[in-house]
Amino acid sequence: MRILIAGAGRAGLSVAGYLTTAGHLVTVIDRDPLVCARVKDQLGIVALAGDAADSAILTEAEVRHAEAVVAMLHRDADNLAVASLAKLAQVPRVMVRMRDPEYRPVYLAAGVTRILSETEIFIGSLAAAIEHDAVLHAMLLGNGESVAFEILIPETSRVVGRSVSEIAAMPEFPKSCVFAGLYKPDGAVEGPRGASVIVGGMTVLIVALRNEVKRALALLIEK
Repeated sequence: MRILIAGAGRAGLSVAGYLTTAGHLVTVIDRDPLVCARVKDQLGIVALAGDAADSAILTEAEVRHAEAVVAMLHRDADNLAVASLAKLAQVPRVMVRMRDPEYRPVYLAAGVTRILSETEIFIGSLAAAIEHDAVLHAMLLGNGESVAFEILIPETSRVVGRSVSEIAAMPEFPKSCVFAGLYKPDGAVEGPRGASVIVGGMTVLIVALRNEVKRALALLIEK
């Protein structure tokens, strides 16, 4: 996939490096020529020095051939400009990193629906970790009323040896909860099925309503 990233800050470079190692063709735009030179030398990524909110630099970066554009600049106004120009160039996938939540309706009004908020992601992860010690990782979903979270199943858990369908049928299992992923102790990943069996030391990915996370944890980690 041909991907254009506007902004070579720490987050932008991390994303660019990851996508490059995954085999994608990445181009980065940043105002700082020294940063661009470092991107080329250290990561081997094509980097253009200039203002990504300027249509001329986007044209130079061959935005019309991009399959995805990600705007990760420091100002939402600049990200909005990049996204709008990318949509005019008919880029199939346009994404922005939103810094100020007040910009969400502005992005939506401009037709930008792929909006990533670091603040919301951080709040969701940190709040879940504070409220529930057993939660390893978490993020809010939708309007924030649902949570996707990972937990490690203890060897002593009462659900060890039971199938996903058996657990889902237990009266203590919240109706809003679904198994979204199973990570075995050896690192193998399994898409949960009704017959999938939970084993001790396995990490599970669960999606549940926020007000039912506590009930789900009580069932999954207690003896």
